[in-house]
Amino acid sequence: MPDYAIGVDMGGTNLRIAAITTEGKLLEKITLGVKLALGRDYVIGEMCDAIHRLTEQYRESGNFVGAGIGVPGIIDVEAGMMRKSANLPGWTDYPVRDVIERRLGARIFLDNDANVAALGEKWLGAARDVDNMAMLTLGTGIGGAIVLGGKLFYGLSGMAGEFGHVTIEPNGVPCGCGNHGCAERYASATAVVRMAREAIDSGLAPELAKAASSDPEFSAKAIYNLAIQGNPDAQRIFQRFGQALGILHSELVNILDLDMFVIGGGVVSAWDAFAPKMFSELRERSLVYAASAPEDPTGKKEGASAQIANYTRRKTIITQALLGSDAGLYGAAKLPVSQ
Repeated sequence: MPDYAIGVDMGGTNLRIAAITTEGKLLEKITLGVKLALGRDYVIGEMCDAIHRLTEQYRESGNFVGAGIGVPGIIDVEAGMMRKSANLPGWTDYPVRDVIERRLGARIFLDNDANVAALGEKWLGAARDVDNMAMLTLGTGIGGAIVLGGKLFYGLSGMAGEFGHVTIEPNGVPCGCGNHGCAERYASATAVVRMAREAIDSGLAPELAKAASSDPEFSAKAIYNLAIQGNPDAQRIFQRFGQALGILHSELVNILDLDMFVIGGGVVSAWDAFAPKMFSELRERSLVYAASAPEDPTGKKEGASAQIANYTRRKTIITQALLGSDAGLYGAAKLPVSQ
């Protein structure tokens, strides 16, 4: 049996740990709740216990080459430090890698969750046949990562790929980063709910108001369901969402001119509601994309294999991620394999 690594995908709610061979075969996956209220030492302890359990179970099957951990926030990759994370309060300037290495006595690699998701899609997902790609993860905000020559590109300070904070509307909606008009204020799950609430407050969206009043967890998914049922107010929200993503991608295509841009994250399930507007906006705003776009960028007519074949004709591919929520697990497991 081939050697294996452990991939860890840690969020503010769930902690997922998987044993994955160096050839990309998933051996086993464990999902735990993240009990942040009990403190970081408790969370790290549960993570280490799960890693130890998996390494013990597969000890006779192959060599354990190390563990990779993807976490949300600002990461100092070289130092293995969590510098800051909105989803992990109390973890500021916390030496995650060193703490876990001391507990396990194994090689540990720490990276940002969007970076490991991109690495997973590069290894086994949508971008497996290209060397240069970028990934956007659409969730509560927008995460991003860049892969050049098959390797993650970090930039000077390790912050390359902060696509969510590219300005797409000067003097637009204030963002928590201190800027105005950031992309994630228009193209994220949070943005969908914000725009719905604003429509409700205007008094001109009665069906949205009815849905919100009957659903205490009124979410982007609920608004998407209304959109596909034909509600014009919900459809307008996803049109604005698609327009924002089109503007963002036009800037990325013009600047980076990469082989492929992969879109993942939970909100990508609303692809049919926002993608047509995204592609039309992109064609209008990017001369580079207009000159290199596939005939059917959505892939509905050509299919996935034809989209990949387009790459050989030097086409710019913008497509959905293929690994879903497991992209981060596979990418995290790839970290020790890549070293």
